[in-house]
Amino acid sequence: MKFTNKKLALAMTAIAAVGLAGAAHAEYPEEPISYVIPFNPGGESDITARFQEPHLEDILGVSVNVSHRPGGGGAVAWSEFQNNAEPTGYELIGVNIPHIIGQPIQRSNAGFETDNWEIITFFHSTPNALIVPANSPFDTLEDLVEYARENPQAVTLGGSGTYSANHLDMLRLEREADIDLTYIPFSGTGPLPAALEGNHVAGIFNYTMLGVQMEDRVKVLAVASEERVPALPDAPTFKEQGYDIVGGAYRGVAAPKGTPDEIITVLEDAFAETNRRITEKQEPLGFVMEYITGDQVDEIISKLREAYAPILESTE
Repeated sequence: MKFTNKKLALAMTAIAAVGLAGAAHAEYPEEPISYVIPFNPGGESDITARFQEPHLEDILGVSVNVSHRPGGGGAVAWSEFQNNAEPTGYELIGVNIPHIIGQPIQRSNAGFETDNWEIITFFHSTPNALIVPANSPFDTLEDLVEYARENPQAVTLGGSGTYSANHLDMLRLEREADIDLTYIPFSGTGPLPAALEGNHVAGIFNYTMLGVQMEDRVKVLAVASEERVPALPDAPTFKEQGYDIVGGAYRGVAAPKGTPDEIITVLEDAFAETNRRITEKQEPLGFVMEYITGDQVDEIISKLREAYAPILESTE
């Protein structure tokens, strides 16, 4: 193609503009990054963010400020983020499956949409676990199920959030065992140990990490995994005990919709390297390390949306 002087000048201007934009993105980040956890301190999201914080700062070369905005099982912070955060790469938020799938299905006014952000990565998962106090009369899952059959709604189980991974798998247990339980939602995992030890609930449906943390003070009746979790080798799976329940939470981080691809790539790489550095600390706590990015994010959301929708729609 032959350029006239005018066309050449326009082309060079366009190339220069692209170059400047690329240079601007190449300099990212240049200022502190806000990393909001939408739950109380003390839960899995918070523990992981605290592990991540110094490594992200080392890799990115700027401060990463972790803060908490609990409420509505995450919905308060997610709504504020989707409505107010700027797509500059300096505002990030923790995101959890199935919370971000289940809440918009169950409530048309959830305040946020499942797909209305740029999910950078899901960096770990935790299977659900059914946990009771050490002095509980229930020594096995079947003990609890038999009591619940004879005493509908008498067994109270606490969990993190409403229509969260905890809540959904409790609903699955109700279906599988043909029992009627009472779910008590908390604003995160943080308050659950005190509720359990204070006998405010009969048990909790939470994650393997809490089962490991409280191992000497509780009984883990069942874990929602395909195989026993190495950190809890004595805890049987639901499947071992005749209940086809495999589930838990995936945790990751998101940026606002419209954040440039170059910035998302920088953050993907930073979280991947951080994951590599903290694996030895997290796996013994009951976490399963993941690296889910790009098209894989859409695939897992689509797959789990199909799995959860029938349960959620039946509770409306």
